[in-house]
Amino acid sequence: MMFVVETHDLGYRAGSDFEIAQLNMHVPAGAVYGFLGPNGAGKTTTIRLLLGLLRPAKGAITVLGQPMPQASVSVLARTGYVPERPHLYPTLTVAEAIDLHAAFHARWDKPWASELVSRFDLPPARRISALSKGETGKLMMLLALAQRPELLVLDEPTDGLDPVVRRDVLEAVLDYVSAHSATVLISSHLVHELERICDWIGVMDQGRMIAELPMQEFKAGIKRIRVTAAPRDAGNAPFTLLARASLNGSGEEWLVRGWEPAMRAFFDTAGASVREVVDLDLEEGFVELLRSFRSPLPRT
Repeated sequence: MMFVVETHDLGYRAGSDFEIAQLNMHVPAGAVYGFLGPNGAGKTTTIRLLLGLLRPAKGAITVLGQPMPQASVSVLARTGYVPERPHLYPTLTVAEAIDLHAAFHARWDKPWASELVSRFDLPPARRISALSKGETGKLMMLLALAQRPELLVLDEPTDGLDPVVRRDVLEAVLDYVSAHSATVLISSHLVHELERICDWIGVMDQGRMIAELPMQEFKAGIKRIRVTAAPRDAGNAPFTLLARASLNGSGEEWLVRGWEPAMRAFFDTAGASVREVVDLDLEEGFVELLRSFRSPLPRT
């Protein structure tokens, strides 16, 4: 598998109370990779490291096949970026901001930029300072997409936008990916939104990558298993036990990762029985994964 973004044992420290430690990240070519994590998990810091805006203390970063930050000039020429906070000159009009941005990008697609102005219903003569938050978000997406990037990096691109604007922005991203086989790294805390558009998922917490896998595998593999006569020791289980809790005398509920139907045999051989297997959506799986990471089961 080819990776457009890859890190190896990446390390970075910001002050005395936050550290990214031994981060290994792999974004497949052509994927829409959802980068999930609570506020303060390190997502924005990681993105800044990937783009050469921060320098790592240790480890290696490869983006579009080139080392970062050493190759930042050539890599950023092929990368579209929508940062967490707007970075536009407020005194410029929409048209002036587009012209200014176009001057720095050799791959700029002027006809498509004009098409996006119309599609996003942006007022060309209006100053950026007078735009609504939704209009500003759409303009920033236009500036990133009109570069015709091979890699599109989006840091909370729809945060605070209303549902209609979010839909317009994400549809434009998906249309671009479909037409140009681009790779997208999108960071968000809106889990339900990523569930609709992403085919890969990475979950980060406290500066560490705690899960990274295809979206369908993530959704299919985390289950709540309700068990009667549950075995005390799960050390040889074929799945990862994330949490277990009593069901008030009627058995136990286990939260497991990596579940497959054939794994019922583990309980059968231990004299237990599976009463129910409950599917979790992405948001439930995300919350439970964070909970188990922060409060791991004691080793047996």
